[in-house]
Amino acid sequence: MAGLFQVLWGQADGGLKQAAVLNGTDHNPLIIPVKGQQDQVENICTRPTAVDWDGDGDLDLVVGNFAGSFYLFTGEGRGKFAPKSQAMMAGGSRLKVEGAHSDPFVVDWDSDGDLDLLSGSSAGGVQWAENVAGKGKLPELKSFKTVIEPGPEIRPGRLLSEQDLSGPAGSTRIWVDDVNSDGKLDILVGDSVTLVSLAQGVANDEFAKKSAKWQEAFDAASEAMRKPGDRSQQEAANKRFQQLYQERTKFMREDRTGFVWLYVRK
Repeated sequence: MAGLFQVLWGQADGGLKQAAVLNGTDHNPLIIPVKGQQDQVENICTRPTAVDWDGDGDLDLVVGNFAGSFYLFTGEGRGKFAPKSQAMMAGGSRLKVEGAHSDPFVVDWDSDGDLDLLSGSSAGGVQWAENVAGKGKLPELKSFKTVIEPGPEIRPGRLLSEQDLSGPAGSTRIWVDDVNSDGKLDILVGDSVTLVSLAQGVANDEFAKKSAKWQEAFDAASEAMRKPGDRSQQEAANKRFQQLYQERTKFMREDRTGFVWLYVRK
């Protein structure tokens, strides 16, 4: 959670060494620096992507984080990286996905010879930052635009089965490849979703009443947690919030899972 990168170095026999922290050329762990506690989500990384981003023949690291922004660690050859990261930009602004939890996948999405950046998001869907620099030039990214729309919001406490889903939910992670070998790039999208079913012995009408009452209490508890107050008030609000989470098991079953969706490019 601190944002460290792990690497499994390859061995001559085809095996891998044990995972080790990836250090910069200063021999300290590569990590995105933050200014204060409020920026801590900036260095909780979600995915590192090794790619020759600047076209100098060395692998660089393009990394995402919980905040939804992106950073670049410049490669110096033979698995070594400059210790200082660079915030990735779109024009004069920080490059950031809609939502949070940036998930960089680097590929020539528009087939114009340069590297673009695609990403999943905590909000769901898939986004694309186009590289407009051209082949052989240092990448110049535009702001993200939507390639795959986020799915509908799924409210907690509602019955939800696998058959109710028609596309990815939230917390999407992506992979881009020519899955069907037709010469066009397709997108695999993984998601996170909680399926909800009736608890044993609970009928549909009973569930509807209990769920509505629970949701009202849950919304009130959530609001109480957001309000400023002294320590005892905050502890009471948090205790009530946790209590409600336990109470929901009396009328519902939850299955926290995820699915992989394939989008075949036309």
